[in-house]
Amino acid sequence: MILRSSTAISHPNIAFIKYWGNADPELRLPSNGSISMNLEGLDTITSISKNTDDKSKHNLIINGKTQETSRVSTFLDKAGAMYGFHDTLVIESTNNFPMGAGIASSASAYSALAVALQKFYQLNLSSMELSTLARLGSGSACRSIPSGYVEWFQGNNHQTSYSISIASHDHWELFDCILVVNTGKKKIGSTEGHLRADTSPYQSVRVHDTDRRLEICRRAIINQDFEKFAWIIELDSDMMHAVMMTSNPPITYWQPASLAILQEVRKLRRSGIECAYTMDAGPNVHVICTKDHVKNILDHFEQFPGIHQLLLAKVGMGARSIPGQ
Repeated sequence: MILRSSTAISHPNIAFIKYWGNADPELRLPSNGSISMNLEGLDTITSISKNTDDKSKHNLIINGKTQETSRVSTFLDKAGAMYGFHDTLVIESTNNFPMGAGIASSASAYSALAVALQKFYQLNLSSMELSTLARLGSGSACRSIPSGYVEWFQGNNHQTSYSISIASHDHWELFDCILVVNTGKKKIGSTEGHLRADTSPYQSVRVHDTDRRLEICRRAIINQDFEKFAWIIELDSDMMHAVMMTSNPPITYWQPASLAILQEVRKLRRSGIECAYTMDAGPNVHVICTKDHVKNILDHFEQFPGIHQLLLAKVGMGARSIPGQ
């Protein structure tokens, strides 16, 4: 039985070991594995229902505004071909954080949509299968399916490229203080950036070294070793942005305020505050810190030049349906 509607909630994730570049752009198979944590407090809530007004096309509404549907239509066509549904749908989604600004809004969007589809069509997929479905819409969306700290395995086909939880959301109480230096939509999206990755002479080096960085990061999380954790996530972030800046044509997401924050975070850590930076594909900086130092970070950066907004998230659960909806 198909439900009249279904609703799901998901969170973006912040990658500690980054996904950048695709081995297979069509299936969004990554060039390397990655590790992330989900961000509770930053929410995407998505509802789907059949489109009874116009059965010829999907209708996408985000934060109350109708949006262009080509990307979501491509995702729904792939999903429908795999699981045998071909309805045109109304997708209504809301976010409580900036979209398209390097805070993984596509990850929460497609993971929430995948869970809503699972409930709507009663697909009975495992968490691993659900993560492969979400990956077809946005690679990093597969990491928002499991709970807590998550590892995405590179794989070599659709079935083997999936994510699992490597530690629960309450294993280590880290926080992400997101310092927003630009709330606008970035000019070059991640999809285009992934296509340019292999034009950088540094991408092959970055990919070749990924297994080492994954192991260090994984152990640091499991052992709650902040010193090693801070070192490896900053290294990985800098490596990804080096690839971006040496691609053809180059992509530079760093802004003057971004660089000033990176330098300030290292200064704070030298003073004894447990904090570390990482940046996704955008100008905004994620400052990861332990619970004891959240207030220090928020107070320190509240009046810091170039910061327009401060967002705070702790380690979150995975994407899930909302009961009764």
